Amino acid sequence: MLPASSIKIRQADFAEPAVRALLVDVLGELSERYGGSGDDTPIAAADFTAPNGAFFVADDGERLVGCAGWRRHGDDAELKRMFTARSARGQGLGRRMLATIEESARQAGCRRVILETGDKQPEAVRLYVSAGYSRIEDFGFYAGHEGVLSYAKPL
Repeated sequence: MLPASSIKIRQADFAEPAVRALLVDVLGELSERYGGSGDDTPIAAADFTAPNGAFFVADDGERLVGCAGWRRHGDDAELKRMFTARSARGQGLGRRMLATIEESARQAGCRRVILETGDKQPEAVRLYVSAGYSRIEDFGFYAGHEGVLSYAKPL
């Protein structure tokens, strides 16, 4: 595994086969933590196509080791599918991905980034809080569900 600093972050098509394969891992890990499919939030590839949003991947030169996307939610950018492969964790890649999402959303004119996560993802919560995100009222697909944690950061 390359050091995180040499992993390239690039924009990608959500429907790209390598992206779809990585998303299987994303949902698999969420399923391990929460059960079921991992996440039943309706998502379409068009959600991550300009001007509706964007999708990014972390590529180590051999395979994709991370991803994150944003889609429009009114004047906000909703963070979706933020993930770092187990083999690439602990090197700051998640923070780099989050910064990429924030910059992309800022350039697209969004006023803040919002997100839903869950109480079984404490490392994600730590990342968001340390990056300046604050708790907000639950807003998304899982609003009102036990264990849901929603956050926002002004851009």
